[in-house]
Amino acid sequence: MIMQNSSAFEKRIKRRISGRPHVFFAVCPPGLGGICEKEMAQVSQKAGEIFSDNDKISDIKVLPGGIEFTTRLKTACLANLLMGSATRILMRIASFKADGFRRLEEQIKAIDWELYLPEQARPDIRVTTHKSRLYHSTAIIDRIRPIVHDRLFLKNPPRHYDVTGPAGTPPQTLMVRGENDRFELSLDMSGTPLYKRGIKEKIVKAPLRETLAFSILTRLNLSENDMIADPMCGAGTFSLEGAMMQCALPPGTFRSFAFEAWPGFEEKSMAHARNKFMAAARAYMEARPLPPILARDLDRTAIEHLKQTSTRHRVFQRIRPVCDDFFNMTPPPITDNQGVLVLNPPYGIRLDKKDDITALYKEIGHKLSADFKGWRAGVVCPGKKEFHTLNLGVSTMPLFHGGLDLYTAIGVIGS
Repeated sequence: MIMQNSSAFEKRIKRRISGRPHVFFAVCPPGLGGICEKEMAQVSQKAGEIFSDNDKISDIKVLPGGIEFTTRLKTACLANLLMGSATRILMRIASFKADGFRRLEEQIKAIDWELYLPEQARPDIRVTTHKSRLYHSTAIIDRIRPIVHDRLFLKNPPRHYDVTGPAGTPPQTLMVRGENDRFELSLDMSGTPLYKRGIKEKIVKAPLRETLAFSILTRLNLSENDMIADPMCGAGTFSLEGAMMQCALPPGTFRSFAFEAWPGFEEKSMAHARNKFMAAARAYMEARPLPPILARDLDRTAIEHLKQTSTRHRVFQRIRPVCDDFFNMTPPPITDNQGVLVLNPPYGIRLDKKDDITALYKEIGHKLSADFKGWRAGVVCPGKKEFHTLNLGVSTMPLFHGGLDLYTAIGVIGS
């Protein structure tokens, strides 16, 4: 039996899962490790303020692909809510050596799966291997799945295995990574990727991911005093992200997470944190009016979608979506460089084959130099050629998106 009684099970959960530190890994896009590391330090500070000093993060390490850190489960849950640059957060649950299926099965059976996953969960199992004797991913999944399945079903196991889980339960994912016969098992805390903020109802073609928009705005040192111009807004990623950042509303405010179904999840702790951040955001908005966010695009459908989205919550009502050409835009005056312009011009599949992308970026550079002097700008470029064509004399921020190496122009125009 998995559970003798609820009290005994809860004690096991507290002793083994919620009451002790674990190792986690925040996956972040290439080039964003530094921003992700700084965010992790901020999460640690917030955890100390909201929970206790014992809930802060330790051993923050920048590794290939992301940030490894050690903390308690509820702080890792808080990280999912707060982090804008991470793609997902994984909880490490086991690491062992296995050079054959018998050893693999023994190690999988030794894990108390019922302490990690909800009863009757059917986790999706994803396997990657490199230089291991056990290399066939399907065969590895076929050995792991029935063991996990048997531990999570008390009675009446279903005849067919799927990954949907009980109605209303977030899907769960088990990541298995094998390298040189050493296997590392992790559970995906986030569920859907963290760049899916739960805000947009409709998506336009090839939108910029929220993690990249957040990172660009972070590099531009966006503050609550800045006016934001987003004159090629598309789906409004920059506008929406900027609106939340300016009133300190966490990126994960409007979405759910896979960990919310875990036995060790402390719902009261997360509710307390959410309420605290929502109250702080309201205080930001009530203290004084924040500057408007000027969103423009030639795609009327995209503008209509953004108008609908901007009415969903008070924090987005500063966004002013208008169907218009960027090159017709006359920016309002700013003082003390307190204007932030962000541009994600069409490139790749968003650009018509007959369009001259070099000529487009040259025209953008002329427009910015003529009309946006003193604005802090972030312009996404699909390559070095387009970056140099802008001729703005600013620095570059390498990014990776949609299979492309991007070079974002970052700096003050006319400086």
